[in-house]
Amino acid sequence: MATKTLPATPQTLKRPDPIERARRLGTAAALIAMPAIFVFAFATHPDLGSIRLLEPADLILRARGDAVLQFAHALVTLNTALLVVVALHLQSLLRTGRGAWAGLVGGAMAVLGACLLAADKGALCLTMSALDAVDEATFNAMLPGLMAIFDKQGWVVLVWGMVLLPLGVAVQAIGLARSGAWPKWQAGALFVGSLLIAAPDGMEIINLTAALALFVALAPEAVRLARGSSPVTGAAAASRCRDCHYRRASAGADSHGALRRNDAAHIDHHRQDDRGREGVPQAVRGNRG
Repeated sequence: MATKTLPATPQTLKRPDPIERARRLGTAAALIAMPAIFVFAFATHPDLGSIRLLEPADLILRARGDAVLQFAHALVTLNTALLVVVALHLQSLLRTGRGAWAGLVGGAMAVLGACLLAADKGALCLTMSALDAVDEATFNAMLPGLMAIFDKQGWVVLVWGMVLLPLGVAVQAIGLARSGAWPKWQAGALFVGSLLIAAPDGMEIINLTAALALFVALAPEAVRLARGSSPVTGAAAASRCRDCHYRRASAGADSHGALRRNDAAHIDHHRQDDRGREGVPQAVRGNRG
């Protein structure tokens, strides 16, 4: 005898998904921690107020024996994992609509750039922390090899691909502005911060300013995620409706009030869809289609 599956009760539909909640709070923490780590890392660099290009020899001598700087570089190495989380979250905000391609292409660039940034910090910075254990005579004998590494000879040249990270986030910032998913000021802060943080060694005051701009851009998104509120705005909903085919008011609506009422319903349509991802358990979601 065939059995019937009872429909989910309202209480089941409203029960928060603990996995989704953990993912949301973890992403919010990454959005705050990532720029905060950069702020700390750049603030610990010596001669912070000076702006000058450093040669490979300058970088080697600056890192020699500086435990605080070594710790900051180790944090940045770990921070690359949070950079991937941030890039993927920004891509999730641009799944559809006018910024979809910017989210996809920019996200791919940022993830690859983050991986190569980790390689850069491993090859150059973590290596220097290990060499603090050797005496000066041994260290001086190793200088020619260190110069080749810091000059990015051989396959170390691949770490230049880390510039894809700021470029990718900048592309995503453009997508966030065009789609209306973020206010223009917030997307602008993300754009400026992502580009300025690529300033070369010796200009850490610019990097520090960029990290603060990233914090200003990402903090509101972290708060929104922590509160569990919907990211949908009127402009974003208008952009997304091209893909969801939700019909807005026709151009010949009889009044501005009708247009406003329809826009409100359109935004509510997307908010209900977004809430459903968190409020509906996975098993219930699977029975919908």
